[in-house]
Amino acid sequence: MLLQVLGTAAGGGLPQWNCACPGCTGARAHPERRRRHAALAVHAGEGRWYLVNATPDIADQIESVPALHPGTGQDARHTPVAGVVLTDAELDHTLGLARLREARDGIEVIATAPVRGAVRDGLRLDALLEPYTRVRWRELTSEATLALPGSAGIQLRAVPVSAKRPRYAAGTGADVGTWSIALRIHESATGRTVLYAPALAVWSATFERAARAADCVIVDGTFWDDDEPVRSGFSARTATAMGHRPIAGPTGTAHRLARLPARCLYTHLNNTNPLGDPHAEQHKLLAEWGIEVASEGMVIEP
Repeated sequence: MLLQVLGTAAGGGLPQWNCACPGCTGARAHPERRRRHAALAVHAGEGRWYLVNATPDIADQIESVPALHPGTGQDARHTPVAGVVLTDAELDHTLGLARLREARDGIEVIATAPVRGAVRDGLRLDALLEPYTRVRWRELTSEATLALPGSAGIQLRAVPVSAKRPRYAAGTGADVGTWSIALRIHESATGRTVLYAPALAVWSATFERAARAADCVIVDGTFWDDDEPVRSGFSARTATAMGHRPIAGPTGTAHRLARLPARCLYTHLNNTNPLGDPHAEQHKLLAEWGIEVASEGMVIEP
């Protein structure tokens, strides 16, 4: 199995366009600290890749990875990007679909039913893209695995982690846990499994079982501690109230990850998270626990 990290930031990226917090100011002064919106690319066979989430940075993310560049063989418009998998319907994970309007053979999008409904009826992206290209939907569930076409046994399954829906989808669809999922990626040929959870509201027994069965766990690192949003002055709500498990503290995920046999990494860092600074003391604490922070462009081979 081969995974390419395309981005590691929460909504807004790092730096965020309208923010001068220490994290954003630091990223402007030190461009190597910049982070694009959280996304992955999954290798699904010779010349085929699936993007996990379609972020506003999608074009730059594709350009940053030569394996995702078009033009293989004699066809200048042939693209290795075979489709997109959505872990939720948030704007920072779906707006990139509009950037794929030039797709000659259409776009395959894999998502749970609530996410498909929000993107189709709330954002109306199907109607928006219809004059340009066709969107082909495949449903992702927690009951059955879904095989990626043309792959060497890459199978996907949803692990529900949150019933939090996007603001634009308020009052629509069922109030179910599959609004936001962790994506279980399994390769039958090697038996290796990755669990990708860029948003995590609840560390449930189901998620615990999935994490313990994985070889690599990439999880929500939006906020360092629960009070970070309030302390930073941009929200009156805690991290938990915003639908994210913090990293540190009694309700945090670090102590849970430290007990797992898997390789564990954090992604989806908010611009206020001190981990955006590579020299922050929090990196040393995570290293002591055997936990990493995913970096831009890194390759993961579990």
